[in-house]
Amino acid sequence: MGAKVALITGITGQDGSYLAELLLGKGYEVHGIVRRSSHIGNTSRLDAIYQDPHESGRRLFLHYGDVTDAGLMVNLIRDITPTEVYNFAAQSHVRVSFDLPDYTANVTALGAIRLLEAIRAARIDARVFQASTSELYGTTPAPQSELTPFHPRSPYGVAKLYAYWSAVNYREAFDLFACNGIAFNHESPRRGETFVTRKITRAVARIEAGLEKRVYLGNMQAVRDWGYAPEYVEAMWRMLQQDRPDDYVIATGQGASVEQFCAAAFAHAGMDWRDHVEYDARYERPAEVPHLIGDPSKIEAAIGWRAHTNWEALAALMVDADRQALAQNRE
Repeated sequence: MGAKVALITGITGQDGSYLAELLLGKGYEVHGIVRRSSHIGNTSRLDAIYQDPHESGRRLFLHYGDVTDAGLMVNLIRDITPTEVYNFAAQSHVRVSFDLPDYTANVTALGAIRLLEAIRAARIDARVFQASTSELYGTTPAPQSELTPFHPRSPYGVAKLYAYWSAVNYREAFDLFACNGIAFNHESPRRGETFVTRKITRAVARIEAGLEKRVYLGNMQAVRDWGYAPEYVEAMWRMLQQDRPDDYVIATGQGASVEQFCAAAFAHAGMDWRDHVEYDARYERPAEVPHLIGDPSKIEAAIGWRAHTNWEALAALMVDADRQALAQNRE
């Protein structure tokens, strides 16, 4: 049997880049979809693994495309014939989704159904991972499990709910091996700079270096279950290696508030967060989600996956990475 072939949408993002590294390490041929409109340098997260197009033995291929183009998706999947498909394509910033609800729905919700339909139309035997989110739960009491009712509180959460049930529907209607990974917040040095954890750790590095004096944040009392992204993509891969498709919560089982994460990040650099953080109402959501803490019991028992990096260690490693990146940029 030849090498497995994986297709990753959203390969230039945090999860897509970590997953590409993981799969290449396992001998996969990896294909990724990159939007043609992406700004220069958008593939920077892939720099460590992307090889020269003419180099022999190359196993990473990038294709221009977009999940808003149904015809392209069918043709690309038919040409690649992947054995595994991982869908990370989304407008994934919750606060921004309130400003761009139509775009968020087109990419995050309808993009998922276009991808599923392309796989069905191409008549290939592919296993599918749909990246789902803890934002599905909204205001339902924590901890949240696979059996907890959904109550999304943002256009992003609503779009992801559509994608979630689309994967379930294609599994039940067409016997497609489709899994939803309900991933709670997972962070890393590759997290986008507008997401609160990275915004905090980047600010710590810059304040420590004397380049900034303060950072502006919204709701400091929101509680999230923060894990480490490279560990989470391993859980996603493991889900597609099982005998039967199913849906799983991917989480640490521990919660911390934005304030606690912020305090830990600043303390790692020997600073008091209260000297450098100011409130800005612009970063509040129209509908807040107070507590998201996952119950990973099912995935631990069924697959044997467990998170190992807690939120305090995560804050420290992200601060160190932002310190290092800043030092390199200033050389």
